[in-house]
Amino acid sequence: MTQGEALKILKTGANVFLTGEPGSGKTHTVNAFVDWLRASGIESAVTAATGIAATHVGGMTLHSWSGIGISESLSPADIDRIATKEHVAKRIGKAKVLIIEEVSMLSAATLAMADAVCREVRRVDLPFGGLTVILVGDFFQLPPISRNKESIFCYTSSVWRDLNLITCYLTEQYRQDDADFLSVLSAIRRGEVIEEHRGHLDARRAGIDAPAGTPQLFSHNVDVDRINTAALAAITGVVKKFYMSSKGKDSLVEGLKRGCLSPEILELKEGAAVMFTKNSPQGRFVNGTLGVVTGWGDDGTPVVKTKEGVRVHTEPMEWQVEEQGKVKASVAQIPLRLAYAMTVHKSQGMSMDAAIIDLSRAFEYGQGYVALSRVRRLSGLYLTGLNERALEVHPEILKKDGDFRAASDAAREAFTEMPEKEVEGMQKKFVTAMGGAWLTPGEEKKMREKGKGKRALQSGARSDALPGRLAETLQAAREATGLAAVAKARGFVVSTIVHHLEELAELERLAPEDFRHLLPAPEIVEEIQLALAEEKDDKLAPVFHALRGKYSFEVIRLVRLLDRK
Repeated sequence: MTQGEALKILKTGANVFLTGEPGSGKTHTVNAFVDWLRASGIESAVTAATGIAATHVGGMTLHSWSGIGISESLSPADIDRIATKEHVAKRIGKAKVLIIEEVSMLSAATLAMADAVCREVRRVDLPFGGLTVILVGDFFQLPPISRNKESIFCYTSSVWRDLNLITCYLTEQYRQDDADFLSVLSAIRRGEVIEEHRGHLDARRAGIDAPAGTPQLFSHNVDVDRINTAALAAITGVVKKFYMSSKGKDSLVEGLKRGCLSPEILELKEGAAVMFTKNSPQGRFVNGTLGVVTGWGDDGTPVVKTKEGVRVHTEPMEWQVEEQGKVKASVAQIPLRLAYAMTVHKSQGMSMDAAIIDLSRAFEYGQGYVALSRVRRLSGLYLTGLNERALEVHPEILKKDGDFRAASDAAREAFTEMPEKEVEGMQKKFVTAMGGAWLTPGEEKKMREKGKGKRALQSGARSDALPGRLAETLQAAREATGLAAVAKARGFVVSTIVHHLEELAELERLAPEDFRHLLPAPEIVEEIQLALAEEKDDKLAPVFHALRGKYSFEVIRLVRLLDRK
């Protein structure tokens, strides 16, 4: 099934299991669906099975979202206690669509507990209290941690069966373009590794020197810490430290810190090999881009030269937990980490041009498959060790995979044969039932052609309406006396309010009179405008430094909006 075919099914409001091989575009498809929901005025609850995955998708773990925490089982009294917590009841009660990423790492017991809490809160005796549920993941990757030997995959739960999921199995490949490497990965996935495939891997083991700065993947944290510490110490020069900042509820902030690939204290030296840990909105780098620190900017932040020769002046970026369109917590850090070593677990979801991989101590089904599939082609793979477990996937999944593929083929055939008008009718009915505003395919296409890509779709808008979050921010901005007042009225941080105003400007729905009263004194505006005029690359950090830090980034961005009108 293609991404487009899966997206068509997602838009009907069906409960869906979205799966496929690494690099098939699962996350891309989910992001497109979330964008479409937001453009239609329907906010989704985006969760994940692990903290790392939750950080990648800008959500929280299912455990936190549902209030079950670290519980392994819940009594009726426990369910009642959790359901009466105001913050849990509020988020579950307001939700319309629940998305759960990395379900391969979610146990059957956890799925059942989250389902029970949702039913209790929503007082509806349907799976997850009647929420539309989208489960995303690949069971060939890392499985849940369990103390018993019983089948613990979440598809064995009665909740999975009750959801009546439509399986969408993505079959396109966007990461690997090497036929020999694809044959190896497919063989591992089928449990049919033969001498030919071992030969391809063995050819990447002996006598091959990896380029300097190539990251290493290990199965254990102790190896990662040892390699990174030693590599940084071997570089002459002074260590510069960059500290993570945070806002929001402590428990949510701690979850973000655990899931963030950039450390709380980032220690770097000139010459250090680094990896970007977030995607650049301007497309300058992606999560997994490699480079070397070549110096420091005027504001003291690292300057990185990527493997492609691009020089990037880094700035702190935010990782956020959003709920119902509001930022509940955030952390900010330079989007870098040392690239000498990382664990296989933390690499899940990344695409890498090259990696040195030691699988001599692989101990879990799927661990080797996850590590190998991070790399785009055989020429970028440097194996230093390989055991038999690294080439094995869970035997139970080998049998189940055929069922998933057959179910996906049946769904694809059914929707292919269905008239387009009928499918559109199902999609429109879903949007109406969720209280959203129907966005016709023509309007959606018009927004994309406006040149704003994903951001325009996410900002969303019909010609006669704005999505609720932007409309409410615009109204609050018109009525408030300052940025802080707008943020308080909307329950957002100030940076999010400015971001909303920037989106409104992109949509040509923001006039100077809408926000002029939020600006500082005229002489300050003039000072900032002069500094902005001197900066040719539209970067904020040089302007902030030129103004000697007198004005916040948010104020500078607000003044910049004036000049764009």
